Amino acid sequence: MEKDLFGICPYVTSQKLLTGKWTLLIMYNLSLRTMRFNELQRELPNLTQATLSKQLHMLEENGLLIRTSYNQIPPKVEYSLSSLGQHFKPVLDAIKVWGNEYIDFLKKSKKV
Repeated sequence: MEKDLFGICPYVTSQKLLTGKWTLLIMYNLSLRTMRFNELQRELPNLTQATLSKQLHMLEENGLLIRTSYNQIPPKVEYSLSSLGQHFKPVLDAIKVWGNEYIDFLKKSKKV
């Protein structure tokens, strides 16, 4: 049923695009600035190289980021949000606001 709704239902479509465990954190970091692979890896130290590579490839394939490869030695590759990915920034901001509200809730209910 879910596949039938991809590209039709905005919630199913969004959920499918954001399924990777690290997708939001990668997009958040790239919303701040263009970054190279190693810079992203330093920002997300618990993320393995293989997983980061897979997530970046998926985000590029889905049109949310741009991979720019420079023809030089040593090779240089940069990642940035595409214009579609840039349109996701307000969603990231809203998630941050909601996340902070939830953290406050946890603190008040002494669950943290």
